[in-house]
Amino acid sequence: MEESSNYGHQHPLLLILNQDQLIDYQSGLTDCSRCGEKVPAPCFGCAEHCGFYLHKVCAEAPLELNHPFHPHHPLLLLQEPPSSYPRCVCTFCYKTCEKFIYHCSCQLDFHIKCALFTFNIAENNLKELEHVALQHPLISTENGDEKLKDAAKCFGCWEPLAKYTHFSPHCGFNLHEKCTKLPFKLNQVCHCKHPLALQFNIERLSCKICGETCQEGIGLVYGCSPCKFAVHIECVSASLDLVVEDKRHEHPFNLFTRRSSFICDACGVEGSYASYICCTCNIMVHKKCTSMPRIIKSKWHDHRLFHKYFLHIEDFRVLNCIMCNDEVSTDHGSYYCSECDVIFHVKCAMKKKDSYEIVENEDEESADVSSITKVLEWNDAGEATVIEHIMHIHRLTLSDRVGEYDNKCCDGCLLPISDSFYYCTQCDFFLHKVCVELPKVKQVWYHPCQSSLVLTSNEVFRCVICHYLSKAFAYKCEECKGSACLRCIIALTPGARTYLGHKHPVFLYTEYIGRCVACGDDDIEGLLRCKDCDFSLDHKCFSLPITYQHKSDEHLLSLTYHDDNSYSENHFCDICEERRDPNLWFYHCATCDTSTHVNCVLGKYRFLKLGSIIEKYKDIHEHPLTVVKKIYYYPNCSFCSEPCLDLALECTGCNFIVHAKCL
Repeated sequence: MEESSNYGHQHPLLLILNQDQLIDYQSGLTDCSRCGEKVPAPCFGCAEHCGFYLHKVCAEAPLELNHPFHPHHPLLLLQEPPSSYPRCVCTFCYKTCEKFIYHCSCQLDFHIKCALFTFNIAENNLKELEHVALQHPLISTENGDEKLKDAAKCFGCWEPLAKYTHFSPHCGFNLHEKCTKLPFKLNQVCHCKHPLALQFNIERLSCKICGETCQEGIGLVYGCSPCKFAVHIECVSASLDLVVEDKRHEHPFNLFTRRSSFICDACGVEGSYASYICCTCNIMVHKKCTSMPRIIKSKWHDHRLFHKYFLHIEDFRVLNCIMCNDEVSTDHGSYYCSECDVIFHVKCAMKKKDSYEIVENEDEESADVSSITKVLEWNDAGEATVIEHIMHIHRLTLSDRVGEYDNKCCDGCLLPISDSFYYCTQCDFFLHKVCVELPKVKQVWYHPCQSSLVLTSNEVFRCVICHYLSKAFAYKCEECKGSACLRCIIALTPGARTYLGHKHPVFLYTEYIGRCVACGDDDIEGLLRCKDCDFSLDHKCFSLPITYQHKSDEHLLSLTYHDDNSYSENHFCDICEERRDPNLWFYHCATCDTSTHVNCVLGKYRFLKLGSIIEKYKDIHEHPLTVVKKIYYYPNCSFCSEPCLDLALECTGCNFIVHAKCL
C-alpha cells in the first residue's frame, strides 16, 4: 500500500492496490465517501482507519470538469447538493444525489460516476465498457445471473435496448453500442446555419423532426444551442422511406424533404426536415403519423375515440380539448367521441402509452359502456322519466323537486339531493340523475392497473382517492380490489364542470399545482380551476354539499365562501369553539347566526349512512351489522373495549357493537 494525498480528508490516505490488501485492511466492502457506492480495490482508505474510503476514480475526479456534452460552463464538484434543493436528482441516471455531485447553474447535476462516465463516452474512452458487450438484454434470474430487463432503455437516447448493447454491471449504465460511436458533430439538411453538436438536452427542447420531447430523462440530442434547435439521435439516424403504406390510411404517403417547418395534419404538432404527403387527401404528416391509429380506447373517456384530420365546427358544441382545456384547431388532426361530441388533442389522447389501446377491428362493437338502466318511460324532452336500475329492485321516477327532499341523500354518492334525481316510490331510495347516468364499466386515467373499474354497491370501503370510509356506490378494480367513490370519479373526470358556488365553469387540470380556495391546502396537484378568475378547488372540496343538516342547529346550514360578518374581531367555530380562518369556506346558519368548520359539520364518517345494513363483515360477526350513532349511552366496543361514542356498527340481534374506526 502506498501513501497518497488526502483529497480533502483530515488524515492521510493509503492507496490499496488489490482486493487481498483491502481484505487485510478492513473486513468486507464499505461505501465510498464521495459517491456512496461499494468500494472494491484499487481504492484509497484512511490511514487512521476512521472509515473514509474513496474509489480511485472518485478520488482523482477534477474539481472542475469541462464536459463535451455541456460546453457552455464547467461542472463544479460540490461536497453536497446546493442548500436550496429540496431533492437533488442526477440529470443522467435520474436517481437521487446525496453526496458529492458535479453541478452547473443550468440545472445540471450529476453523480461523480455519471459525470465521468458520460465524459468518457464523449471522449470515446470506452475502457469501462470493454469488460462486457452483450447481444441481448438481460434480466435477473434465480441463480444470480445478471441480465438486463426487456424494458431497459439506453441512457444516451432513451430508446429501448435491443441487441448490440453495452452494459456495465458495476455502474448500472445501459448503452446501445451505436450510441458509443456517435459522431460528436454533424451537418444536417434540417439545420444549415450551424453544425449540430451532441449534447445534453438541458432545456428539454422538442425534436424538430418528430415533434416529441423525451419524458423520461434529459437524454442526449443533436442540438444547436444559439438557435434552440434539437433533434433526437434516433430521428437523425433513422432511414427515411420514399413511400410509406399503412393499412390505417387508404392511400400511400410520399416523402417530401424540406428546409422549413410544417404543422402535421395528423397530430397538429410542428415538424421539419422531412414530411410525408398523401396527394389524394392533400395532407402532410410526420413519418410516425403515417400510422396514426384510427380508433383508440382511452382511460380518459368512457367511449371509443376516433381520429379525424379535419373538423367541421358545426358538429361540436365546444372546441376545447377536455384534457388540457385548450382550444383544438379544426385545421389539423384530433380525436373525438361521436357519442359525447367531445374532442382531444392527439398529443393529449396519446400522452401516456399505458393510458390507451388501439382498436384494430373497427367493425367491433364498443364494449366500453354497458347500460345499467332500462328506460320504461320517456317525456317529450327525451328524458328517461321511469327507469329500472341494476342496483335497485324497484322502479325509479325522475323528479326535480329538490326542495321537498332537503334531508335526503343520494344512495349513490351520499351527497344531499341538490339537483335532478330519481326516487323510489316504494322505499327510501334516491339517486342523482348524474349518478344514474354513470356507466357500469369505467376507464379511469389515474388508476395504475390496466383493468377497467366496475360499478358495485352494498360494500363498506375506503376510497383509494379521498380515503373516506363509505357505504355507497363505488367503482372497484378486480385486479387490485381498490374502490373509488362516485364523488371522486365525477370530480376527476375531464371536462367542464358547473359548481353551484361559482358563476363560471371549472375545468380539471391534472398537472396544475396550486392552492384550494376552500380548505386552504397548498401544493395540491390536480385542481378544478376557473379560466376566468383565480378560483381553484381540490376534488374533495368540489364535492362538499351546498346545504347540510346538523344536530347542533334545527335549520339547514349553508356552505359559505367568505365571512364578512364584522360583529367580532375573532372568528370561532360554534361546534368545537376553536378559532377558524374567515377566508376559508365554512357552514353558516343565517337564522341563528352560527358558523362552523366544514369538518365539524360533516364529521369523520360523513359517508356512512345511518341505518345502513352491512353484511360484509361475516368473518367478524355472524349477523348483519347496522350503522348507528351513539349519543345517549355508550356500550363498550367488542374490539377495543372503549365506549362506543359517535359512529359504530351494531348487531340488533345480540350485544355485539364495534367502532367504525376499529374496522
